[in-house]
Amino acid sequence: MEKATGAISAAELANSQHSRETVGDFTAVDPRMTCREVDVWYGSKQAIKGVSLDIGKNEVVSMIGPSGCGKSTFLRCLNRMNDTIDGCRVTGSIQLDGQEIYDKGLDPVPLRARVGMVFQKPNPFPKSIYENVAYGPRIHGLTNNKAELDALVEDSLKKAGLWNEVKDRLDQPGTGLSGGQQQRLCIARTIAVSPEVILMDEPCSALDPIATAIVEELIDELRQNYSIAIVTHSMQQAARVSQRTAYFHLGDLIEVGETNHIFTNPQHKLTEDYITGRFG
Repeated sequence: MEKATGAISAAELANSQHSRETVGDFTAVDPRMTCREVDVWYGSKQAIKGVSLDIGKNEVVSMIGPSGCGKSTFLRCLNRMNDTIDGCRVTGSIQLDGQEIYDKGLDPVPLRARVGMVFQKPNPFPKSIYENVAYGPRIHGLTNNKAELDALVEDSLKKAGLWNEVKDRLDQPGTGLSGGQQQRLCIARTIAVSPEVILMDEPCSALDPIATAIVEELIDELRQNYSIAIVTHSMQQAARVSQRTAYFHLGDLIEVGETNHIFTNPQHKLTEDYITGRFG
């Protein structure tokens, strides 16, 4: 992977190589994305230290840990969202279907269609419900005519569990929906461009319990067709929606494994202290 602007000093490089040995197996049986020895720097501050982790096909991987531990920073590496941050440097290897996503010749725009992002706060476009979903397929040239686009919009809204609620008001503003509906609209917008991987950065933190339950059920359904990586502060949510869980602490990936094992029999003391509430 090519380094972003700015050289890393010898002292910084030596510090980056101290990263802890991760407890557990960071590999997946059928990986869609593979990350190896990923380091992230903001200027002279190292935010991620030698993280290796796979995102498997048809699985949900949850990333947990205290605030500032690097889990959202790592998530943003997976579709090069950190490219937009001045002074951010990423090194190591991140591959999608065997292709290095940080190769100089790879355009990040189509990459972000293949690896979609759902953000913490719902962010529908100031357009109609229909146009929110149609926007991506239209700019990426995924349909040939209006009938195909209509069918794709309907299919995406159905997959997001929103069609029955909005089918009679597709021309109304997406911003007029409730918070939970807006988040599902954003999920429909993401899946409309046929991604392989969906990244979710605390997608339920701004939602009420009922809307959260709907989105969590949706995540489980989406897993049948997509690989999903989710950052969450809720350990209960991680336990409900994910098959594997990764625990981050101060930029290190401390432990990763099957979710039920992480929560019932953690192998590292830092993991145990966090899930039992001793800190975090």
